[in-house]
This record gives sequence, C-alpha cells and structure tokens, in this order.
Amino acid sequence: MLFDKVPTPCVGICSTTFGDVVCRGCRRYLHEVIDWNRYSDAQKRLIWQRLDALLEQVLPHGFRIDDAARLRERLAFYRIPHRSWGSCWGDLHALLKSAAKQQPDLAEFGVVRIDRSNLTLAQLREKLNGDLHQLATAYYEKDFLRAARSAMAAGIETSHGDADPAPASGKD
Repeated sequence: MLFDKVPTPCVGICSTTFGDVVCRGCRRYLHEVIDWNRYSDAQKRLIWQRLDALLEQVLPHGFRIDDAARLRERLAFYRIPHRSWGSCWGDLHALLKSAAKQQPDLAEFGVVRIDRSNLTLAQLREKLNGDLHQLATAYYEKDFLRAARSAMAAGIETSHGDADPAPASGKD
C-alpha cells in the first residue's frame, strides 16, 4: 500500500512524551513531532529525507540491496506499507519493521544480509534501530543545538521561545 499524502513517521511509541528530544520510535526531533501537522508537504518530505539519510548510513552495515526495484515490487505484492517516493533503504526498513519476526527470504526481496552475527533478523533490526537513534541524537546535538546556541548568543528568539537548548559542552 502506497501513501498518497505525506504520512507521519510516527510508529506509535513516542518517547518524546517521556522527555526524549529525539523520539526512539521515529527518530524525529521533539519540535518536529510537536509541529508535524503545521508543516507543508514539502517540509514533511525534508524531514523524511533526513530520516532516510540516517537509514542510508546505518542499514548498509547489515544489508546490501541488490535489486531495489524487486524490493519495492515485493513490498507492494505483500501489501507492506512503504512510501513510493522514499529511498530503497526506507523500503528495506519497512520490510524489517513489518516482517523481521517472520524471517522472510531476503533474496526474494532483492536483499542480502551481510551482517555475520548470530542475531535473529528481529534482534538485528532492534540493534540497528538503536544505532539509528544514537546517530539521530548525535546529529541533533551537533546541528540543532549548535544552531539554537548561536541564535541565543545573537539574541535571536528560536521558534520555541525560551527553551534552554542544553548547556554547551565545549565540543562543536
């Protein structure tokens, strides 16, 4: 099933309600979760591009996609939700999210597992999700917090008012 409108990345386990600034479920930043319904489709696609870029950095450590067209075709055949305009790594993530516990034949999807650990596919998916969250958090700290500190130093109010962007670590 393909999405016509830009769907929310939300997976229904939002950790921002517990104080995380990067959601453990979808890896959006807190302000993106809060403001999602105010964003234009173009802004939403930019967020999806950032999320896909995370996938493109992490998933190749565990998998190789030999046939991206086959992956997308098989997702459609099995009616696994995915974005028609997303990256092939987003397609692989959709497959892992939907079918990892069933241990699908990855070759049928044009995918090769290159990770040689003894982890099950579901366990590897969880490990990679942890790696994705860690990377998203690092980018948040590097880029967004640095920009917020610079704006505050210049006396420019951020879009979220007087929220403290966290103390400077001295490592930029």
